[in-house]
Amino acid sequence: MEPLSLDEAYLDVTEDVRGIGSATRIAQLIRARIRAETGLTASAGVSYNKFIAKLASDQNKPDGLCVIRPGEGAAFVAGLPVKRFHGVGPKGAEKMAALGIHTGADLRERTLPELRQHFGAQADYLYRAARGIDLRQVRADRPRKSVGGERTFHHDLSSGPVLRETLDDIVDIVWERIERARAEGRTVTLKLRHSDFTTLTRARSLPRAVAGKAEFAAIGHALLAELLPLPQPVRLMGLTLSALVGEEPDKAAGAGDPVNPGGGQLSLW
Repeated sequence: MEPLSLDEAYLDVTEDVRGIGSATRIAQLIRARIRAETGLTASAGVSYNKFIAKLASDQNKPDGLCVIRPGEGAAFVAGLPVKRFHGVGPKGAEKMAALGIHTGADLRERTLPELRQHFGAQADYLYRAARGIDLRQVRADRPRKSVGGERTFHHDLSSGPVLRETLDDIVDIVWERIERARAEGRTVTLKLRHSDFTTLTRARSLPRAVAGKAEFAAIGHALLAELLPLPQPVRLMGLTLSALVGEEPDKAAGAGDPVNPGGGQLSLW
């Protein structure tokens, strides 16, 4: 198992130690147990590699199961917007759009030399991803890069007061996790995602570690204020502390893989 956060993980079920006989059944059993023991929902993606499994786990959130079988990955990826690809941020998606690359199918039409010309070291990953290929293995020793929390809403939200109240709830959850992990960090990142998976992020970095919960909350609310009023409603909100003490600055600069207190994710194959 490779944890991505407190409630998101990859699980390699190649060795079926309990003899269940089906990755899909394993996902169903785990989701049922999570609901029975915690009352929380959990989404799962089942596929043959990490990239496809992660996309599948996002497909039917906040409480769903998506299975992509061997031989189906390339077609599944072809129909997705490239902004849903792990590692493709808003700026990367804008650059791709300017090149006429909007979907996985568009990306697959580009040759590797073309991609290297425009995307450098990321080109090989993009070339494989567009074909449903991911050679990465599960890493059980993955180091913590951030501590965060997300909420996926059952109905899209746009009201400023409601979003601020939701942010307060997320601050409470995340700060408890920060204290439990004894984490200290310099960067606070706010994430908002629309129903079409367009994602807005705002981040603020301090020259020192965030002093406490009050400062963490104040920075989060200041970042939200920069985005209000929203151009369209959002289905997800997240807040993350990164640039953790003890991490190299270039490794901790991103928002990492925030957790989702409204519903976990599980990616299996």
